[in-house]
Amino acid sequence: MQPRMHALRFAVAAALGMSMTNARAEIVTRTVEYKQGDTVLEGFLAYDTAGPAKKPGVLVVHDWMGIGPDTKHRAEMLAKMGYVAFAADIYGKGVRPADGKDAAATSGTYFKDRALLRSRVLAGFQDLARQPNVDPKRIAAIGYCFGGATVLELARSGADVAGVVSFHGILTNPTPADAKRIKGKTLVLHGADDPYVPDAQVKAFEDEMRAAGVDWQLVAYSGAVHAFTVVGAGNDNSKGAAYNATADRRSWKAMQDFFAEVFAN
Repeated sequence: MQPRMHALRFAVAAALGMSMTNARAEIVTRTVEYKQGDTVLEGFLAYDTAGPAKKPGVLVVHDWMGIGPDTKHRAEMLAKMGYVAFAADIYGKGVRPADGKDAAATSGTYFKDRALLRSRVLAGFQDLARQPNVDPKRIAAIGYCFGGATVLELARSGADVAGVVSFHGILTNPTPADAKRIKGKTLVLHGADDPYVPDAQVKAFEDEMRAAGVDWQLVAYSGAVHAFTVVGAGNDNSKGAAYNATADRRSWKAMQDFFAEVFAN
């Protein structure tokens, strides 16, 4: 009877220990209001309550539709990986395009005013750095489409960002000399057949990085067009934007490897 009693006690203790661990490990998400000048912005914060008191932070920048389910899902994925993820709001609280035409007009405002774009993304970066569970010396940024262009502008602003990752992002830059301000590393994950980011644009970006002496990488995924990480984009490449499961998986793994490097110290 005695061995059975010990076994029972051990099983109960193990079960209680697992229960306590699960209770401590919880993904917390919440909406966060912050400002850039007089403009109220509304971001989305996600983190795991378990782990060290200070974690690396990852800024997530939305595509041209603004913060939506896809952006929040990526932030939650990052939180489960042990990062504090903050989806920055570039457009402003309540500004969410209704369709592609509206999104083109809204995002176009920021492509035409890169100073404003940098101010908006810097506001998100600074809010993430202020979070009590973030190590402000270990922050990276990722962005999708419009957001890819935005995190590149964050780097070009001279922000103390460890690294930036662009997923099928727009690569144009009216002031290529600003790349000399980039302090961290740069990873561009690109659809090789993306009609919205043609070879000439890619070449200009590569020249910009070389001239500035940036530590950069560009990975082009065969058979992938624009929006290759967006499931809702469908699978018809002839439309110029389509989901590609292989490119999605490979690009996320490339980001993970990149983070392992930039957050190593």
